[in-house]
Amino acid sequence: MYKTAYISVLLLLFTINTYSQANQREYYQLKTYLLDTEEQEKSTDDYLSKALLPALKKLNIKNVGVFKPRTIDSLHPRSIKVLIPMKAIDDMDTMGTKLQKDKVYMATAKDFLDAPYNNPPYSRVESVILKAFVEMPKMKPSPLGGPRKDRIYELRSYESATEAKYINKVAMFNKGGEVSLFDSLGFNAVFYGEVLSGATMPNLMYMTTFENQASRDAHWKSFSDSPVWNKLKSDPNYQNNVSKNVTRFFYPTEYSDY
Repeated sequence: MYKTAYISVLLLLFTINTYSQANQREYYQLKTYLLDTEEQEKSTDDYLSKALLPALKKLNIKNVGVFKPRTIDSLHPRSIKVLIPMKAIDDMDTMGTKLQKDKVYMATAKDFLDAPYNNPPYSRVESVILKAFVEMPKMKPSPLGGPRKDRIYELRSYESATEAKYINKVAMFNKGGEVSLFDSLGFNAVFYGEVLSGATMPNLMYMTTFENQASRDAHWKSFSDSPVWNKLKSDPNYQNNVSKNVTRFFYPTEYSDY
């Protein structure tokens, strides 16, 4: 009897641990390399494709997304965004230390890391740290096929006037069902994240993906026409929780993992 009870407890603990791991919320670093010239863009492309991404894979950091703006103008400067998933926030600290100990990485990245001060490979680097939403604790790399240049990777940042309104908007995605609605309409979300550190807090960010512009527009029409959305946006519990919506469009590089 005691042996049976012991086995039952072990099975229960295993089930709880498995569930906990499956629902453990990831962290993300969204890194932006701001570029002034095509030469800088090429240097950064070479560094990312030949040095950083291969090194991250050796650290078992997979599904790294690399994106470029679909349009380059005054509102959309030349840049490259890198989305790095992490199992724990401490990984961001240890990642740098481990990379410095990787002799292959350091040799391959030498020209980029040791570029002369008067010919840098970028103008600035920005970084946003996020924690995955409860309703989507793990990244889902986009399953899209077709030419990468045609794909629309839509990155949105919803800023709120106060911390309370920000928490309310996050709740609208989770408990309110906004994440579930996007999923049911086939938006192919890559991630939803609470911004823990960034320049426009308090805000949340998320990325959805589409085969092309026509598909993107059709999906958003289905969203705006959805009875579920129209009921949700009228809910008195979720009012005035977004003060600014910043929407940007990207496409994945050929060496991006998705």
